[in-house]
Amino acid sequence: MAMTDPLADMFTRIRNAVRRRHATVQVPASALKAEVARVLQQEGYLQGVERTEDGGHPVLRLHLRYQEGEIPMITGLRRVSRPGRRVYVRRSHIPKVRGGLGVAILTTPKGVMTGTESRVQKIGGEVLCYIW
Repeated sequence: MAMTDPLADMFTRIRNAVRRRHATVQVPASALKAEVARVLQQEGYLQGVERTEDGGHPVLRLHLRYQEGEIPMITGLRRVSRPGRRVYVRRSHIPKVRGGLGVAILTTPKGVMTGTESRVQKIGGEVLCYIW
């Protein structure tokens, strides 16, 4: 069966790896996933992102970040806009996640960015996920 939502697969792999306290997790690479990973790293949820190959297929290796060696930086990760139900917001309706403690990741006409950045740039877009 073909995968209908590769981004949801990436988020599930991250959630599972964090639950098992893994240092890294591999996800099949794509331009959108690389951009989402870049934003996660920029926001401090990942230590690093490297692009490698596994069996001839491009792969992103995400280095997960933990506080004091064991408390994961990522406590929750939720897909918002799905292939069956796309969620778009205007700049005035960009959600605050967990009262500002979390981050909304949006894809906008100017690229993938956080909700805070898109508010500053005064542009809306598709809400990909919430992370806290």
